[in-house]
Amino acid sequence: MSAPLFLVDELPSGRLYTLGGAEGHHAATVQRLRVGEALLLADGRGGMASAVVAAVGKGTLDLTVTELRYAHAPDPRLTVAQGIAKGDRGELAVQAMTEVGVDEILPWAASRSVAQWRGDRGAKSREKWAAVAREAAKQARRTFLPVVGGDPDLSTKQLVQRLTTASAAYVLHEEATERLSQVELPAAGEIVLVVGPEGGIDDAEITAFLAAGAVAVRLGENVLRTSTAGVAALSVLATRLHRW
Repeated sequence: MSAPLFLVDELPSGRLYTLGGAEGHHAATVQRLRVGEALLLADGRGGMASAVVAAVGKGTLDLTVTELRYAHAPDPRLTVAQGIAKGDRGELAVQAMTEVGVDEILPWAASRSVAQWRGDRGAKSREKWAAVAREAAKQARRTFLPVVGGDPDLSTKQLVQRLTTASAAYVLHEEATERLSQVELPAAGEIVLVVGPEGGIDDAEITAFLAAGAVAVRLGENVLRTSTAGVAALSVLATRLHRW
């Protein structure tokens, strides 16, 4: 079993480090790590440290750092505009997409989104997505923590503007004739995937996305749920871009 990962604001600057706060409490009290056990520290921005527990305190761990390493950000960058879904389907999508390597998630207020993020509810919903992405990144031992965009969400107009700046944009649509496994991919920049909510993407939205330069694509003959379409598409892209 691989060593557990804990997120920190800054990586250790020397060989000795004390892990405290919420992560220290989780490591010492919840996971009950003991002296001699190994763990990983990540700053969510490409830096990672390997360490060994030297002493256990009340909600803290004293660590001996054994290695520091830094990774380059993946290129092309993979961004998913996820149509806001009702219930926990959006959170399930965020969790799975984080595990397979999404770099940014944009909560999209599609015209057919049943759930609406307004006022305090919107801020709390976005915070929930960010918390889910954080925990999924830890579980997956990710070096980079995905960004959850929006303020708290994106309108279709804002998403169209984002698509115009991307190196490539693809809209998952069941009536598309081109397959994501066969379209041409850029060598660098940002790839944006658009995933609709439960009710799908309406004609006006499709028209606006295509006018912004996006390409409508499909994954296969089956119609996937909004909670699984994004992770399936990311898996295709991760394979084609040799991330996997």
